[in-house]
Amino acid sequence: MTPVLTIVLAYVIGAVPFGFLVVKLLAGRDVRAAGSGNIGATNVLRTTGRGAGFLTLALDIGKGYLAVWLAGRMTDGNLLWMTLAALAVMAGHAYPVFLKFQGGKAVASFIGAYLCLTPLPLAAVLIVFVVAVAISRHVSLGSILAAGSFPFAVWLISHPPTFVVLAAAVSGGFIILRHKENLARLRAGTESVLSLRGKRA
Repeated sequence: MTPVLTIVLAYVIGAVPFGFLVVKLLAGRDVRAAGSGNIGATNVLRTTGRGAGFLTLALDIGKGYLAVWLAGRMTDGNLLWMTLAALAVMAGHAYPVFLKFQGGKAVASFIGAYLCLTPLPLAAVLIVFVVAVAISRHVSLGSILAAGSFPFAVWLISHPPTFVVLAAAVSGGFIILRHKENLARLRAGTESVLSLRGKRA
């Protein structure tokens, strides 16, 4: 029962909508009614400011890490259940029960989960992310490229069991699918660019 409980717990942790809560508490409004309508850190940054954006990012990364760490603690470090917890926390963020299953793109929770599970491959693809965003100023492009390269980084760097590589591929593919509207805007040349000045940009 305990291993199954870790998956349920990971989903519930992931479903906590920090972006929604941060904006509601700091600005008294619904972040879903502004910008892209997403509850993630990028939209919070653009619509509410740097402080709110970085706080949301830290909290979303933290919940991803916490879910996988708890799964390890509750299952004596069982890698399979930790891997399933990584998928569950991402699912919770993307489809939160608390917001009628309308959530974010799960990039930050992905970072937190795999920071705990496969830190070196994650560090490698974060370099890809930073370079892509620095050149293009599109967070979405950096996220897509990092997600697409992640399973290869896991396979090449960590040489983990096959199920970890498969989970990495599922996670990367899921993030790319969650960015399908961004892909369309990138092709059309209408995708928003990153500004660290937040809502004043």
